Amino acid sequence: MTLTSASWALASTAASSAPEPPSADASDGLCAIHQSNLFPRLSTLAKLFSADLWIVLDDVQFARRDYQHRARLAALDDPSRQQWLTLPTHLPHGRPTLINQARLVDPRRSRRTVQLLVRQYYGRSPYWGAVSEVLDALDESDRVAELARTSTIALLSALGWSGKVRDSSEIPTRQGRSERLADLAAATGSTHYVCGTGGLRYLDAGPFDAHGIPVLPFHIPVDNPLWRWARRSSSLWALSKIGPDALADQLAAQREAHHPGAHA
Repeated sequence: MTLTSASWALASTAASSAPEPPSADASDGLCAIHQSNLFPRLSTLAKLFSADLWIVLDDVQFARRDYQHRARLAALDDPSRQQWLTLPTHLPHGRPTLINQARLVDPRRSRRTVQLLVRQYYGRSPYWGAVSEVLDALDESDRVAELARTSTIALLSALGWSGKVRDSSEIPTRQGRSERLADLAAATGSTHYVCGTGGLRYLDAGPFDAHGIPVLPFHIPVDNPLWRWARRSSSLWALSKIGPDALADQLAAQREAHHPGAHA
């Protein structure tokens, strides 16, 4: 998938100084490894924003109850009122289908559903222009992983993220869950692995220690109303609620708080 700088221009202060779209080259520094999610939750977006490299875990089994093909939209003025945005998905190999093999049942209808439902929820926002630009960045692929990947990169780029992106399917690794993650981090020259609270429950730090790569736990704020819905709602709600500039500041603060050199 080729992305052009024109596809990512946003009519906001944060976007006017946004960098070129992330490249697919290897990078050192902090890495995060996560499946592509459709308009990811704020907790996921914040973790990716804190990293220098996002390794897209695109060759693991597709899960219908996960977020690859769906997002939970929260009402602009009442985030407790929520609705699933779900894109009908075909799994050509049944349950063993990998994320990068899943296909949209009706790509044209899915794109229309995204446009109409997101506008219904956030069209009244004073920051609708930024949200609309994120929607416009979506490509016409019938691959669920591509659509989700693009939606995430569009959000990150709208907020000024200057990191890079690689797909796990391009990198040879061992089979063990933690071994594989550690090998992905090592193969890309990463110095640290940023891990969310969910991943910490199963992660074995041993393979990372063997590579000399520290694991950095990523935690979201608990005393800020914006983050109350971070693990349940799509980042589109936060973007619509406070706008790209303020949201970029929030994510930059989390990046600084989790950077290994922040408290040196």
